[in-house]
Amino acid sequence: MDKVLGNTSGLRPAQLKSLSNLYRRRIEPGRVGSPELARNLAELAFDIRREVSVLIDRRGRVISVSVADAKAAELPELRMGENRLAGFHLLHAHPKGGGLSKGDLSTLFLKRLDAMSAIEVRAANGEGQPGLVHTAHLTPPGTVGEEEDWRILPPVPSFQIDEFDLGAQVSALEEEIARAARTRQATKDRERAILVQIDQGEFDADERLTELAELARTAGADVVHKELVFRRNLKPGTLVGAGKLEELTSRAYHLDAELLIFGQELGPAQAREIEAATGLKIVDRTQLILDIFALHAQGVESRLQVELAQLRYMKPRLLGAGAQLSRIGGGGGSAAGGAIGTRGPGETKLELDRRRINDRLSFLEKQLENVAMRREERRKQRSRNEVPVVSIVGYTNAGKSTLLNAFTHATDEPRRVLAENKLFATLRPTSRQGFIEGIGPVVLTDTVGFIRDLPKDLTRAFRSTLEEIGDADVLLHVLDAASPGADTRFDAVNRILEDLGFRDMPTVVALNKADATDEDTLRREQGRILDTVGEETPSIPTSALNNRGLTELREALADAINRVQREELAAREEVRERAAEWQ
Repeated sequence: MDKVLGNTSGLRPAQLKSLSNLYRRRIEPGRVGSPELARNLAELAFDIRREVSVLIDRRGRVISVSVADAKAAELPELRMGENRLAGFHLLHAHPKGGGLSKGDLSTLFLKRLDAMSAIEVRAANGEGQPGLVHTAHLTPPGTVGEEEDWRILPPVPSFQIDEFDLGAQVSALEEEIARAARTRQATKDRERAILVQIDQGEFDADERLTELAELARTAGADVVHKELVFRRNLKPGTLVGAGKLEELTSRAYHLDAELLIFGQELGPAQAREIEAATGLKIVDRTQLILDIFALHAQGVESRLQVELAQLRYMKPRLLGAGAQLSRIGGGGGSAAGGAIGTRGPGETKLELDRRRINDRLSFLEKQLENVAMRREERRKQRSRNEVPVVSIVGYTNAGKSTLLNAFTHATDEPRRVLAENKLFATLRPTSRQGFIEGIGPVVLTDTVGFIRDLPKDLTRAFRSTLEEIGDADVLLHVLDAASPGADTRFDAVNRILEDLGFRDMPTVVALNKADATDEDTLRREQGRILDTVGEETPSIPTSALNNRGLTELREALADAINRVQREELAAREEVRERAAEWQ
């Protein structure tokens, strides 16, 4: 007896036998069903007081029988090509009557079925009889109107169920989908993405969504839609709930988007559940930043650090993906355990992958230790030369590299540092020699850009690089004063510095891009910085592109370096005096 799926508990053997007999039904290819099949479904649904669904392929064969509504009906693994539908349509009976439900239409769209049909069941002489048959099919991407995802056909009596030419409709629809896809592909050169930022009441939710869009652009995505979703409490599995995911899937279908980017970090189970519900490629903010770092990593050290961070991110997300990752020799490694074809030494493909990742992690960590030792030698050399060091820190894309080029008059290669209007354009710390009046030669070091909620895997990978900030005499904090949210970015950088233990270092703030904002904004930012960090941290309006304020900035740095040198000299004098007292 062919297996009946769904909720079969409490059914009598005779009812199960009748349900199983549905597998023997054949209908004409390209038709929704037959009057006989409609009658059988209505009788069975009326008898067991539950919905009965059959999944029919394009050859007219019943390949699945479920005691469930369309949403809960168990479907086979559907492999849908980019320009094709699933190759199946669902026919089911509603024992309580009524047309297509919202769940029916959602299943039609999300599973990309050829069609969805519902048979109204009515009682006659104590038996179930088929009434009107309601059918809907998908519409091509880009369709506008009230029914943009599907078209609901006028209901027909059950004896006319085989009159609608579903095969011709499916062929025309797939041809239209393929033609539209070819047209879009000819003009599309980047992945099209929909962005989702969840607002749980944060004051800067809009700013976070804007930053997510800039991250996506830097990674090479074409942002076609941005959505700010307010949810006080997140759904454990999907964050935003099934209804919102369905809405996002519909929007992606019509905007030809294949990528869904979340502004929150997703757990492995959450990413898999959202991907299963939408059929889209799912990326979270952490993965997006890792991808940008991988795209821009140039030096040996930065490439090693990025790979290390990616492997650490990937390792907990290596979970079974079906039979190919199931345990070989499930009985704890015994050859006697497991099913036929799976008996063996007992190590899964998953475990092999994890072991390879662990080996690679150990190798990368050793390589980075060697790089850190060489960098430490260079730092000691600079210390012996007693050349003051200024570390340039700041939020990503604040203009640090441009300011370094302006400070060192580096207009040509190889002294010129890469400066682009992108997030994380440079990852490798770069040192250049400059000159400050009254101080003499100084070393200016451009560090990797900061970002709020920096992924912990990246923080761990770049920690040795960031710790080099502690060897500086003065920090030059570059702040983009022209973009909204400068205060939150300033605070984000200070939080990272505090986590690294460098919050109390002498600092000069450069309010960069002053040419792109007004004087009132600059004065307001200077006042806010004064209230936050005090008079010992001067803030200078500058423009690295127009060389505005560079003289004042050099003077502020000279004052800070002189203050540090006086404190160091006083400390050495105190040590000598104490040593003399002991003698």
